[in-house]
Amino acid sequence: MPLTPAIEEPQIHESAQGPRVTPAASRTAQTPRPVPGPRPAAVPRPGRPGPVRPAPPAQRAAQATPGPVPAAPTAPSVSAAVPQVQLIPASAEGALDAAEEAVDLLLDTGRAPGDILVITTGDPHPWAAHELSFGEASYWAQHDAKDDIFYADASHVQRAAGRPVVVFAANGGPAGAIAAALPVALTRAGALLIVCGDAQQINSVLGAGV
Repeated sequence: MPLTPAIEEPQIHESAQGPRVTPAASRTAQTPRPVPGPRPAAVPRPGRPGPVRPAPPAQRAAQATPGPVPAAPTAPSVSAAVPQVQLIPASAEGALDAAEEAVDLLLDTGRAPGDILVITTGDPHPWAAHELSFGEASYWAQHDAKDDIFYADASHVQRAAGRPVVVFAANGGPAGAIAAALPVALTRAGALLIVCGDAQQINSVLGAGV
């Protein structure tokens, strides 16, 4: 029976070797993805410079395990928790100025402009009057964008969507406007409702606990 000659294994020389693979233990961990930078500021409100503040980054929920994904509940416009209510005493003539000061303080303390809804019962805020001059479609498009403070008349409060903070300026208006709009404004506030107006009148609508 013929013998099969022994196959000589090829010798791999040092110079012929490919690039060495670094052991897994010594690999550097991947650098985390950078957090998105600040979003461009919205168009400034008439007469006031628009604050440049970064919008909070969107948070995405990840599924840890495979399986059927339950249907996401519809996000309500009204917060399930009762919002905190703050009263700033002011006359009807000074309520809008008090509301503007409250908005400035909110922005200075880190609130994003898109978190704030301002409601007036009397004369509309100059921003609202200016934007409505271009038509309601453009006006409500800015409301839906939620990237800046939105000013609405009390007659629009039913259409306005909820936001974390609502500033309510009781600056006059038709009889019964405050009583009709203030309870709705309370339902639109997710965390905080700031009311600027006559303390006795506000308490009579929301209760003595305000």
